Amino acid sequence: MNAFSSALAAALALAAALPAASSPAAAAPERDSITFPMVVSAGAAACLKDARATVIVSSVGPYENLTVLARGLPPNTEFDLFTIQIPGAPFGVSWYVGDMKSDGFGVAVGDFAGRFSSETFVVSPDVTQPPWIHPGDARVGIKTAPIHTYHLGLWFNSPKDAKNAGCPDAVTPFNGEHNAGVQVLNTSTFPNLRGPLLQLR
Repeated sequence: MNAFSSALAAALALAAALPAASSPAAAAPERDSITFPMVVSAGAAACLKDARATVIVSSVGPYENLTVLARGLPPNTEFDLFTIQIPGAPFGVSWYVGDMKSDGFGVAVGDFAGRFSSETFVVSPDVTQPPWIHPGDARVGIKTAPIHTYHLGLWFNSPKDAKNAGCPDAVTPFNGEHNAGVQVLNTSTFPNLRGPLLQLR
């Protein structure tokens, strides 16, 4: 059994062992676990045609566990995972979930806890001054009603890593310092306004 198969089997076993979310007897059955794919993004299709991932999201009541099992990536390379409004450019409102790193076989596994369901959203009730930490940070806040971020995207952590993999070396803001590389994987098999996280209610 290879590294990806072992990781996938372990994640599926964990999802099966998690308790089911309770719901009123009269209500329709609610899903407490979902599985869906991430596929190679348009910008990386020519350089990483075999890249793909399986995502498992399981509810544990007040939060969710999200596991990403990716393969076909460049070996020993760092990546950044975001929830995003739509899967491709211009991406819309996005939230930094965490980091992943591939092993020597191009397999990367990420485990995260948070709100990854139909209730995933960002909101800004009014304009307020944001902190300015990095050169690319906004200087002025925004006001917005709730916006749901039901899609996922995975980016190279650096343009250099992308170039080394034969991909475009464009700079994007999708890491902690806002100097990431291009998007590698996304959930574009789902419609823009019906991302996979919407399935978990």
